[in-house]
Amino acid sequence: MSDHFQPFPEDFERGLAVVAHPDDLEYGGAAAIARWTAQGRHIAYLLATRGEAGIDTLPPAECGPLREAEQRAAAAEVGVEVVEFLDHPDGLITYGVPLRRDIAAAIRRHRPDVVITVNHHDTFPGGHYNMADHRAVGQAALDAVRDAANRWLFPEVGEPWNGVRQVLVLASPLAGHAVDIAEQFDRGVASLRAHKAYLDALGGPMSDPEAFLRESAEEAAAHLPGSRLATAFQVIAT
Repeated sequence: MSDHFQPFPEDFERGLAVVAHPDDLEYGGAAAIARWTAQGRHIAYLLATRGEAGIDTLPPAECGPLREAEQRAAAAEVGVEVVEFLDHPDGLITYGVPLRRDIAAAIRRHRPDVVITVNHHDTFPGGHYNMADHRAVGQAALDAVRDAANRWLFPEVGEPWNGVRQVLVLASPLAGHAVDIAEQFDRGVASLRAHKAYLDALGGPMSDPEAFLRESAEEAAAHLPGSRLATAFQVIAT
């Protein structure tokens, strides 16, 4: 992580957020998305799973529809209307051609300028080990950007799109850019609170949206001059 973050140049019109589970975007990225939708930018969500294995006390057949509904409510809190699910198995996502194809198809459908994704590195900032699903989806999203631009790959899923300029990686240990989220912080908190069943089952510090997100946002803001609350991410040029 850089000592000082660079302000992210927000010169894009369309973004596609690609993550593994319901709640992945809400733990740090939702307030930035609220900032961008408030600016008139169009953001769509693509989730590889429905989070069906995420609540120990609920069997997957019950958990999946509940978490899908919570994710749609969470997206609405930050101005996102389009939420799509790929139905890869929660906890068992496999990096490979099928996942790349599914994400490339979504990139071709939505034609974004930027792709926003989950941390694909082995660890989070601070050294905690990252989940296999996050690593698989983040890496596949990066590769699918290039796949989507190649007309000879996956011709059955639409016309090629080579307009993705950057991939923004949330919760990356190599973050070097950030945006101020002070005006949209409360919307980010509301977005995470929409995952009520998940938070109730989770317990611990991560189940308190305001406190957890504020600590993270203040930490990021300490590296972004002039900011009180911020979201940081790694920017990868494509």
